[in-house]
Amino acid sequence: MTASNEQGLEIRPVVTAEDHDHFLEVPFRLYGPGDNWVPPLYFERREHLSEKKNPYFRHAKVERWIALRGGKPVGRITAQRCKLFQERFGKDKGQFGFLEAENNDETFDALIMTACLWLAERGVETLSGPFSFSINDETGVLVDGFDTPPSMMMNHALPYYATQLERLGFQKARDLYAYDYALDTELPKSLTAMLDRVRASGDLMLRNIDMSNLDKDVDTIISIFNDAWRDNWGFVPMTFEEIKALSNNLKMLVRSEYGAIAYYKGEPAAMCITLPNINDAIADLNGRLLPFGWAKLLWRLKLLPPRTLRMPLLGVRQKYKSDFVGSALVAAVMENVQSYHKARGTTHCELSWILEDNRPVRKLIDFMGGRHYKTYRVYERSVARAGT
Repeated sequence: MTASNEQGLEIRPVVTAEDHDHFLEVPFRLYGPGDNWVPPLYFERREHLSEKKNPYFRHAKVERWIALRGGKPVGRITAQRCKLFQERFGKDKGQFGFLEAENNDETFDALIMTACLWLAERGVETLSGPFSFSINDETGVLVDGFDTPPSMMMNHALPYYATQLERLGFQKARDLYAYDYALDTELPKSLTAMLDRVRASGDLMLRNIDMSNLDKDVDTIISIFNDAWRDNWGFVPMTFEEIKALSNNLKMLVRSEYGAIAYYKGEPAAMCITLPNINDAIADLNGRLLPFGWAKLLWRLKLLPPRTLRMPLLGVRQKYKSDFVGSALVAAVMENVQSYHKARGTTHCELSWILEDNRPVRKLIDFMGGRHYKTYRVYERSVARAGT
């Protein structure tokens, strides 16, 4: 599907190698030095977009488009139909993602219309997003918190993105929150008392992840994650292939002490994983590892403690969530990794993301001293809405 007009705007599906390059190039053309955007590594984005290398494509159909004006890339978008998402939420549901575009009504109109037409032809009635590609990847449009760079695996945006989507009839489906947590924060005394009580019972066993048996530990972590998140809005469980890919990525990024698993009465009951905030290490590489970027990245990741972290995985089994035991278990795994990173000189960790209606977790993070500092919004609208 290719569309163009007399003003020189062309919407082209991504087919050729040049198209792929243009798709990756769009955000590099849009963001300036003061926008706090962190250029992703080209090779990593290519792998994420690769049908051969990304397990997402095994259960999803995706189309990609670029917007060209005068032959120059000025926008991009994807549309996707995920089998797992539709099994949980309906066959009439579709998604869009990777949205980046110049602040031009015509460009946004054309990109959204193109995605809608592709989805409508496949029986989709409602689309939501952005998801790049799934809810387990980069999710939502940044609507608050533009004054700081994004953490790893979290997206960024220009302030007009939300305005353009709302002009096109998109409405908020959910907000997602990111919290900044200072690692020198002391646990509240009442939470420490809960943790001491659970420890005194003899029912708590805590350990770090076992790098020599990582595949098994990742299975345990995802089992807790799937149980903890199963009732959350938009949740789609990770597949075996996605879990395997996560395991391979963790091997390259973390040490044993970056994660913790809490066992309660012999059962794995809570976990957390922290990751070095790679964005700190790649911000000045402009997306490229050659000729010397690889050496800088290796030095920064392997020989220096991370300046900041992200905690993308934190969970406790459902049966403990309404009990003081659940709060104590979360405190136990967080305290374990917090003390390790603090001793190495790391100062802050982003806890992200948290659903706006996940009030128990938000309340616990607030109680522990976390600071809500970024908001990402997932939008939704009818595919067939008039006007596009």
